[in-house]
Amino acid sequence: MVLGQEPWTLPVETTSLGEPRLVRGIIQRLQSALGTADRTYGVIAAPYIGPRSQEICAEAGVGYLDLAGNCRLAFGPVFIERKGFPNPKAERRPLRTLFAPRASRILRVLLLQPKRAYQLQEAARAATVSLGLAFKVKQRLFDLEYAREEEGRIRLSQPERLLWDWAATYAGGARARLDCYAVGEVAELEGALASVCTARGIPWAFTGFSGAARVAPFARYVRGAAYVDADLEAVAAELGWKAVPTGANFVLLRPVDQGVLSNAQEVGGDLVVSNVQLYLDLVRERGRGEEAAAFLLDQRLRPQW
Repeated sequence: MVLGQEPWTLPVETTSLGEPRLVRGIIQRLQSALGTADRTYGVIAAPYIGPRSQEICAEAGVGYLDLAGNCRLAFGPVFIERKGFPNPKAERRPLRTLFAPRASRILRVLLLQPKRAYQLQEAARAATVSLGLAFKVKQRLFDLEYAREEEGRIRLSQPERLLWDWAATYAGGARARLDCYAVGEVAELEGALASVCTARGIPWAFTGFSGAARVAPFARYVRGAAYVDADLEAVAAELGWKAVPTGANFVLLRPVDQGVLSNAQEVGGDLVVSNVQLYLDLVRERGRGEEAAAFLLDQRLRPQW
């Protein structure tokens, strides 16, 4: 739509503009139609326009409005802006989100080496997912401008924004949780858990403040946390820990997907989840978790980007 002496529309077949690459194309068409005409102002209208697409419209000097209530009109003395309204009718796609457990395995691979350009088959093997799923993830990364193609390979272009957006919608990496209390200092409990898991061949790794203390120490903590891919109650029983509704000093988590424990790192003889997983977990942690996550981002993740 063009605001001017005689308003008219440039028809585009779409139900929503949540994908930056699509909205950029529409802006180019709109600006081409406008040319150098005076007293005109382009406005994009759709049932829904996503947050990143809203930013792109503003950067291009194009207005927008959608049926969710988001809008921005800025021309002459006029400035109207309302944003933050979610999509009332989220589209159902074969891959609705990049952040589903299996799909996110690809993200973990890419985020751990963000400067590397991967062949799709190579990324799929590293993430232990099908080539078909890897292709869908690649297309969504391109559509949302998190990644770009370089000589037939995929490479992240905005790793930090990808991680932030993932963290904003992250529902946690555990399918089961057991809050425990045991007598002793947290360091003693961490050592006991490590010994049992190692002796039994149980996949495990520290996370939360237990992980941060080893990777990017930020603050003192009084509650440990670890992923344990086994029967949590059986592990707690072997350790002599008691499950409690409140007052826990250790949390056992069973991973929702094998990607949670993928790329676990050894630090001082202990296993810690990858820095990407650690960041996601810390953001959700109560008691200065967000600050610890920001410190980890600054000290460990951002230098790689």
